[in-house]
Amino acid sequence: MTDKPTLVAGVDSSTQSTKIVVCDAATGAVVRTGRAAHPDATEVDPREWWRAFGEASDGLLDGVAAIGVGGQQHGMVTLDEDGSVVRPALLWNDTRSGQAAEDLTRELGGPAVWAEAVGSVPVASFTVTKLRWLAENEPGAADRVARVVLPHDWLTWRLTGGEPVTDRGDASGTGYFSPAEGTYRRDILKHAFGGRDPELPRVIGPSEVAGETPDGVLVSAGTGDNMAAALALGLGEGDVVVSLGTSGTVFGVSETAPADATGLVAGFADATGRFLPLACTLNAARVLTATAHMLGTDLAGLDRLALAASPGADGLTLLPYLDGERTPNLPSAAGSLHGLRRANMTPENLARAAVEGMLCGLSAGLDAVAAHGLAVRRVLLIGGAAQSAAVRAVAPIVFGVPVVIPEPAEHVALGAARQAAWALAGGAEPPAWESKAQVTLDGPASPEAGEEIRGRHLAARQLVHHVPVAGA
Repeated sequence: MTDKPTLVAGVDSSTQSTKIVVCDAATGAVVRTGRAAHPDATEVDPREWWRAFGEASDGLLDGVAAIGVGGQQHGMVTLDEDGSVVRPALLWNDTRSGQAAEDLTRELGGPAVWAEAVGSVPVASFTVTKLRWLAENEPGAADRVARVVLPHDWLTWRLTGGEPVTDRGDASGTGYFSPAEGTYRRDILKHAFGGRDPELPRVIGPSEVAGETPDGVLVSAGTGDNMAAALALGLGEGDVVVSLGTSGTVFGVSETAPADATGLVAGFADATGRFLPLACTLNAARVLTATAHMLGTDLAGLDRLALAASPGADGLTLLPYLDGERTPNLPSAAGSLHGLRRANMTPENLARAAVEGMLCGLSAGLDAVAAHGLAVRRVLLIGGAAQSAAVRAVAPIVFGVPVVIPEPAEHVALGAARQAAWALAGGAEPPAWESKAQVTLDGPASPEAGEEIRGRHLAARQLVHHVPVAGA
């Protein structure tokens, strides 16, 4: 008689929804899944996440021995003395604290000082800027704040009912935690929050146990969404993830803590005790949907048009900053089209330029993380837009390194489940789960084509936006 496998669950509490996977703790094989939607807003009552967790997990967790939570980074959850929510949480994509980011950067000595102190230069997504906004705009609410936690911290706390805890990965996105030192910078927190000094969750190790549910299910430390995805993919030396969702991210694991004064790279910690240099753009898959809409087609039609054009789009270059940017250099940038001539004004070339422009923005992220110690040997392309035929054709040309497409999966939830299995088993390293299927894309026939496309994109960026070159 075969023994039943030990089961673990991973939760992805993202901006849009809660997704849960239940896996075999030994192999990582997914045995069942659940999902529930969140409100479509940039500020959300955290109780909506708990409602969504209950809906997604209904009947799903029978026999589960451990659970871990991966959550959207940076969000500001404020609690009073009784642990009640003071105001709706401001999410990472709530940009009302943009001016606060600029003010804090200036007040504490500029980008280089911030990068050295906390590994990153603050932008509107970071928790520290949202606390400054709260202090300045809702001082009555700010006065009631006794504790500040992150979305994943809050859910972990609700699961255990014990002491609020976090991990160094998610804490590294607050703007008041030093990944290099592994400690909070309470001086920065107090300065940002108008002298207030709220309690913060205790930072526990990657494989430590946060507590148990009332039913006796072990709860792991949890982590941020990017850190959980890295854990799910089992990143090794030279592996860099390019994630093509609504926004785009580029990240890999490193043994050293980066400190990028340009703000192009956030010096996060990962979920294993290492570091996670990360570059982000707001303009990824939405560039393709916006271009398809402008051309009066759908994404499949955009693929067909882009694949009918030649590499380089006959000289057409799109800077796709359709929603500004997330770095201090381009907070309010707009998109622009370069090299337009009567001969190349075709739907095919515009579709191709959109795909190339989106990927060139991510290629700039590759250059940025490479400048901070990551030797890029291959790209793992994930996210919804990685399924696009045009993206798959163009990515090897633009990136100039081997590109693989892992099997589509809920990587954040899988990473949270793998962490739960680690906490359950103990040990110095997470369990070695079975490798997932992946597709290796054909490399470019001519590396010179990619160099020419990237060169034109970089020249346009420097001409219009005076963007610094990575590593300069």
